[in-house]
Amino acid sequence: MRLDYKSIWQKYGTLGIFILLVIILGILSPQYFLTVNNLIQVALQGAITIIIALGEFFTILIAGIDLSVGSVVALTGMITAKMMVAGVPVFWAVLIGGVLVGGILGAINGSLVNITNLHPFIITLGTQAIFRGITLIISDARPVFGFPKSFTEGLAGWLGPIPIPVLIAIAMALILNFITTKTKFGRNVYALGGNSQAAWFSGINIKLHTLMVFIISGICSGIAGVVMTARLGAAEPLAGIGFETFAIASAIIGGASFFGGKGKVSGVFVGGLIISVINNGLNILNVETYYQQVVMGALIIGAVAFDKLLATRKG
Repeated sequence: MRLDYKSIWQKYGTLGIFILLVIILGILSPQYFLTVNNLIQVALQGAITIIIALGEFFTILIAGIDLSVGSVVALTGMITAKMMVAGVPVFWAVLIGGVLVGGILGAINGSLVNITNLHPFIITLGTQAIFRGITLIISDARPVFGFPKSFTEGLAGWLGPIPIPVLIAIAMALILNFITTKTKFGRNVYALGGNSQAAWFSGINIKLHTLMVFIISGICSGIAGVVMTARLGAAEPLAGIGFETFAIASAIIGGASFFGGKGKVSGVFVGGLIISVINNGLNILNVETYYQQVVMGALIIGAVAFDKLLATRKG
């Protein structure tokens, strides 16, 4: 019986990469990398990347992309911070500034894609600059700080031995995994990504689902913006620059396909951990941070090329 390498890679490839990286870094730095504290730090550092990547995954699932996620992180974090400094209660500042504004920014992206019929790459490249510009305008290019203790400890503290950002990432992954595997909307999104014309003929509202996918991406980035602001203790106008690279890399390494219709939330979660492991490992090995960008770019190219290679193989 011939081995189905494509099927094996799709099921276990991401997990295999993760385990291999942990083994290699454990050998290269056994005295530090495999310590409990460092592994917790890996999860903590990867939490924000995972949250953003979960939203990015939905846009990639329909053969699109969202390049504005980093700017959404900055803008939602800044609005939330401004609201709290102005005296708005933490709960409402997070709900409005993070979740609601994030959803609205995502809806703007989705609406522009639907109205113009341009590829999401073009639309979100433009809104990336617009959202960043708005962040700089409302902040006067200055950080905002001085938040209530309930905000920083509530979103960036610890629940027992586990960092709260990690719990937030896990909770969001579980919710979005349920959406993709157990709901009609999730099935429709996969169908839309697999073949948009066939999806349209089967009665799926393509524009509505496109809009919803970008709203999900915006909400995820908004939540990430709030969590990052809590972790830093300040809202930075330049926060989130380059985060779209990490989010895309997490989704692609996690098994999503740029051609749409393929991937799992669990894979994206592990993909985010892989990015965190790489960054953490390079730091431990005293490799300059500039090389991390080189590694991320190479991983994206390699993952997409390998995915295309497998797609062209028969069986």
